[in-house]
Amino acid sequence: MIRLQNVTLTFPDGDRRITAVDDVTLRGRAGAVTGITGPSGSGKSSLLAVAATLIRPDSGGVLIGDGSDAVDAARLSRADATRLRRERIGIVFQQSNLVPALTAREQLLAMSELGGGSARRRARTRDRADELLDAVGLSAHAGKRPHQLSGGQRQRVAIARGLVHEPDVLLVDEPTSALDQQRGAEIMALISRLTRERDTATLLVTHDLVHRDALDELVTVVDGRITERS
Repeated sequence: MIRLQNVTLTFPDGDRRITAVDDVTLRGRAGAVTGITGPSGSGKSSLLAVAATLIRPDSGGVLIGDGSDAVDAARLSRADATRLRRERIGIVFQQSNLVPALTAREQLLAMSELGGGSARRRARTRDRADELLDAVGLSAHAGKRPHQLSGGQRQRVAIARGLVHEPDVLLVDEPTSALDQQRGAEIMALISRLTRERDTATLLVTHDLVHRDALDELVTVVDGRITERS
């Protein structure tokens, strides 16, 4: 689970500060996809960056996990926040951001090297890489590099990469923005299925409500505040 509690985030703008996120409370449940929508500049991406521990909020809490396992990322040092993000948070960016020289399988295996840990943990990551490539329908393309894959296939690799270290939380930013409607629907259905199967708490920023059925909950953000939940 992830819970943002009374989160406020401001940025300097000349001699004043602008409020990007304004006292937002939001909960992402395990096994469910929570969509975040709203107009451009409404604070959606800033909210996701706070959830990802990439930006520390001015105030409020970012709780990862539940019960005795919960950690408030907003109170961690930079090093501890990086470790938490590496171990418990998966991120899928708007662009797939794949490394051009690596194959689809190697994109996932690289996460085991970044994550460090024991040889047993790295071996588990290698096993999961093959499992996830199969889950996203890319086993036959595991040896291909990004330029040999379609846009939808590259996004599938990015999703698999975000899940390879078994995160509690998956954060997804506009996964369908560069895809046509059919491929966008396939990607949204894939995220929804993997979220349920792996009991991950997924927060997903989107401007495209054509795929609303793939979301368990939708919140609308305007001027940094949640204005509607459905």
